[in-house]
Amino acid sequence: MGISETIRPAGPDARREDDAMLRAAADLTRELSRANPAIYWADFGLSALVGYAALAGAILWASPWAALASAVVAVLALYRAGSFIHELTHVKHSDLPGFRFGWNALVGVPLMTPSFLYEGVHTQHHARTRYGTVQDPEYLPLALMKPWTLPVFVVAAALAPIGVLIRFGVLTPLGLIIPVVRAKTVASYSALATNPAYRRRAPEGAFRRIWLAQEAAASVWAIALIAMVATGVIPLRAFAIFLGILSGLMILNQIRTLVAHLWENEGEPMSVTGQYLDSVNVPPPGLLPELWAPVGLRYHALHHLLPSVPYHALPEAHRRLVALLGPESAYHPANHRGLVPLVTRLVRSTMVVRPARVAEQPSA
Repeated sequence: MGISETIRPAGPDARREDDAMLRAAADLTRELSRANPAIYWADFGLSALVGYAALAGAILWASPWAALASAVVAVLALYRAGSFIHELTHVKHSDLPGFRFGWNALVGVPLMTPSFLYEGVHTQHHARTRYGTVQDPEYLPLALMKPWTLPVFVVAAALAPIGVLIRFGVLTPLGLIIPVVRAKTVASYSALATNPAYRRRAPEGAFRRIWLAQEAAASVWAIALIAMVATGVIPLRAFAIFLGILSGLMILNQIRTLVAHLWENEGEPMSVTGQYLDSVNVPPPGLLPELWAPVGLRYHALHHLLPSVPYHALPEAHRRLVALLGPESAYHPANHRGLVPLVTRLVRSTMVVRPARVAEQPSA
């Protein structure tokens, strides 16, 4: 499927197609929209427990091979636990009382990625009029850019642990006494965004209190971590392993991001169907996507179609839609085989010579 076949602009025909797709999806999955707290807490809690136990093993094992194996497990488990930040932006908090606090206490603050960095940002990516445009915080036309943008995109993720240490350990306290630093920090360094041109507004109302509490906790932790390393309380080797594991999970998430969409839109508003087809499902029978696209992220296109359906219900929603929608349905082309074919497609697309129409900027 080429770019012209994938991207569908808005219009009367697109609206009719949108209505049919959305009606079928909603009718087939109506009773699947309630989050199950037992599944969320068990999955998240076990992932965090395994991740931190493996992190300790990576630090404490004398055998290099045992330490390396533990580090790999820590990356995968903490990556899964961290991926619940995506659910926090969509789930009704009344359905999961205390889950936001628990996630931030166990993962968000310790890994210096509190949920305020994503809440209020990711939902803009789902806005029908913003998706794929310059106003989308999570979109760049990567498939239409130069090949060198892809490795830069990944390297930026590898350096993210240093970035969050500076963000919370230096910029947050500095912003308390220098207003211009605070304004710049809020606008440019307070969102888990893909689009480097995205600027965030200062928080308001009840969310402002949530933001400030999470930021204060992350700042205290970052400053304490730096101080403990500087004074030798935490050995430099242990700190380096922690940063390495954090870098590993950031890289894994960035690679997953590379194949979450086809990245073929040039900035024009798109129909719901067009947005769906520019997104990616990697459904079973493959098992590996559960490692690199956990917590329902392997059904990313379906999630764009039904953002309110919790992650544990997406496999059933997908089975119903595949079984009941005919081969002519626009649902099927968004289902892809795996990571390697998607990365290959993206790399090949960046190598196509095109007129200079897209602003080519690497991820910040």
